[in-house]
Amino acid sequence: MAKADIHPEYREVLFWDLSSDYKFLTRSTSDTKDTAEFEGKTYPVVKVEVSSQSHPFYTGKNVLLDTAGRVDKFNKRYGKK
Repeated sequence: MAKADIHPEYREVLFWDLSSDYKFLTRSTSDTKDTAEFEGKTYPVVKVEVSSQSHPFYTGKNVLLDTAGRVDKFNKRYGKK
């Protein structure tokens, strides 16, 4: 016997990367009250800070942050001689 109403609603949701203004449509159970228009239709929207369009690993703009010369210190100590 199946229980009714135990699963969240699975629907089309628009994910919006705020840092690159990139939007993509997929299916999700994410609960959101916000909506946005995309390609002439209104969808529930989930706003994210990072996606594959803005993450340094996927964009190839991988920036190495060097805090107080720690990378140089490591390379000096353990780097090839």
